Amino acid sequence: MEIKVYNSLTNKVEKFVPLQEGKVSMYVCGPTVYNYPHIGNMRPVVVFDVLRRFFSYIGYEVTYVSNFTDVDDKIIKEAIKEGKSEKELTEFFINEFKKTTLAIGSLLPNVTPKVTEYVNHIIKYVDNLVKIGAAYVVDGDVYFRVNKIKDYGALSGINLDDLIVGARIEENSQKESPLDFALWKKTNVGISWPSPWGNGRPGWHTECCVMIDTIFPSHYIDIHGGGYDLKFPHHENEIAQSMATHSNRIAKYWMHNAFINFGNEKMSKSLGNIVLAKDMLEKYGGPLTRMVILSAHYRQPVNFTDETVLSADTETKKIMMAVKQAALLLQANNIYINEGKATYINKFIESLADDLNTSNALTEVYNIVKMINADVRNPQVDLNDLNNKFKSLNDMLMILGLDIRYVEMSEEDKKTYQNYSISKKNKDFEQSDKYRKILSDKGIM
Repeated sequence: MEIKVYNSLTNKVEKFVPLQEGKVSMYVCGPTVYNYPHIGNMRPVVVFDVLRRFFSYIGYEVTYVSNFTDVDDKIIKEAIKEGKSEKELTEFFINEFKKTTLAIGSLLPNVTPKVTEYVNHIIKYVDNLVKIGAAYVVDGDVYFRVNKIKDYGALSGINLDDLIVGARIEENSQKESPLDFALWKKTNVGISWPSPWGNGRPGWHTECCVMIDTIFPSHYIDIHGGGYDLKFPHHENEIAQSMATHSNRIAKYWMHNAFINFGNEKMSKSLGNIVLAKDMLEKYGGPLTRMVILSAHYRQPVNFTDETVLSADTETKKIMMAVKQAALLLQANNIYINEGKATYINKFIESLADDLNTSNALTEVYNIVKMINADVRNPQVDLNDLNNKFKSLNDMLMILGLDIRYVEMSEEDKKTYQNYSISKKNKDFEQSDKYRKILSDKGIM
């Protein structure tokens, strides 16, 4: 099967060819943990979770890494404000982020490194950059020499002349160039570590480089992902350091998701329209929230409006109904659900293979829901064929991370359903309502 992804580095849709046959290595930039995640933080969590599930389903062995930034100026400031240690604060919000990840239907990554666990590695990495002349020390701070990288700006398409003019407004006189960025920061406030340059802490752009460098022995991975806002300066600066250290751009493919908007406006603190993920999940539930996110292609904005939520709610309920009705009919007729074959899933898989087109993949989900609904109403239905459709639908939902389940029926439940069917056929509505309520209370009908 040919898989295509849009590579932000080349601005082209490219054929995906893994570095190692049968294996996929992925790294996605995670959150800075000083507050509850907002719903925008959940888009990469959902997008790259589906990508991981897709690769796994078609037979790849996937190593998926996403980090926690647990040292940062914002963390130090919030910890001081709350009267807590940085570790107390970050551990709480790491757990909250994991809970939110699971609540929205995503799997936890294979590895979730914390920056504080890699400080010694970071110091060695920065020290090497200094030794090879790609970085320099000024009064305990260490800066990267951007002019050492010939094609700096290749990922983001930044115009360096414009960047220099803008940077001069806030020029740091310690730097050789206003474009140079911090690898190590001298500090006497908050958490710090001893280093060859004095007590300090890592610069943000170095942290992900070092975690990738340490976790993946090849120092080069298949996919590096994150939100579109990370292209510059974060990902651009990661590439610069890796070019200086290993003469590579960290990843063969760079993938970036677009933002989540509310009422066609981008979420921002200045507009005061930041919505916490936990509030969205409490209001709408995991499957519905996830459906809205998946309804748009990952490179297009997601708009949370009354219309998109209503549409997703309608479709989610249709899917839930189809799953329950098919499971009921199959089990009541002693058809073994786990023996179904996903013979109707090809177009769905092809949609995801085409640059993770979840909107087209959902169209295939809706199509098979219609087919299942028609089968459920058909007295002459081929139950084995229905079972294959049911298996196909369940595999689709599993890949999309939509946790829509059915209840496994006991022998007693099957007898209740048979009695219900007989009562209904005989127009004994009082009895049929009684049996229906028993099954309904168990979530079967």
